Amino acid sequence: MYMLIIWLPLISAIIAGGLGRLVGKIGASIVAVTLMVLTWFSALYIFYEVVYNKTETFIHLWSWVLVDLGLQFDGLTAIMLMAVTSISMLVHLYSTEYMSEDPHLPRFLSYLSLFTWFMIVLVTADNYIQLFVGWEGIGLCSYLLINFWTTRIQANKSAIQAMIVNRIGDVGLVIAIGICYAQYKTLNFSIILNIAQIGEVDLIGYMLLLGAVGKSAQIGLHIWLPFAMEGPSPVSALIHACTLVVAGVYLLLRSSPILELASGVLMTITIIGAMTAFIAATIGLVQNDIKKVIAYSTCSQLGYMVFACGISAYGTSIFH
Repeated sequence: MYMLIIWLPLISAIIAGGLGRLVGKIGASIVAVTLMVLTWFSALYIFYEVVYNKTETFIHLWSWVLVDLGLQFDGLTAIMLMAVTSISMLVHLYSTEYMSEDPHLPRFLSYLSLFTWFMIVLVTADNYIQLFVGWEGIGLCSYLLINFWTTRIQANKSAIQAMIVNRIGDVGLVIAIGICYAQYKTLNFSIILNIAQIGEVDLIGYMLLLGAVGKSAQIGLHIWLPFAMEGPSPVSALIHACTLVVAGVYLLLRSSPILELASGVLMTITIIGAMTAFIAATIGLVQNDIKKVIAYSTCSQLGYMVFACGISAYGTSIFH
């Protein structure tokens, strides 16, 4: 069951994308929605086992270069899996009707499933390299989804803007990963977070924050999120819900033992989150486009979540 949640969205993406012309729009819709429902049931089972039965699970996959790749299913992962799969399942179901007249519906469903797969890879990773693969994957899929209607010039511009702005945050995450490996000779969460006090945590914390600011659209790197609304409405729903934009908050939550050792970083996180919550909400008040109102509202709510991380209220952040 634990491995099913990894394979089902990928199989959905391959069938809908690779065999879309063979199975047609109806066939692709049935396959994608069915596999996403099964993915949701897998997440429900994992949530029951991990949260209620308190059986955290770690699965070693294989060693790659100097990194041991694996999956970890703890409380944070279980909660994120429930959020991600629930939203994704509903978006897949909604898309089959919303995009029913679009001749490229199978390709659209393939992108949605691939996005979901990368998001699951991100939240189930037990090391920073694997997390980074999922992190970059959802960035790629967001570009493909925002730019789905490729004949629209504004959609092209918005997708490129989202990609470029996110690259700034990604540089911060890459630097943080490099420093972690240089100091600890490992990128495994359980090891790094237990021995973090013996290293240079301030710089790591600031670089992790930069990554979170880019992905979670905090003030300064927030401008890409309102323009991401140029994609089809199901794309906006998927990006603005508990998926891509929450990846930055998830990074802060997962790295919280490092942040707790760097009081200056926590103060910075608090200030950025509070500023984002206030400024984004204020901008949203004067927007005329309902989708941009929703976008700035999303920015504001993410600001609350980041603010909660800054004051060490991690449970409040993930609950919100």
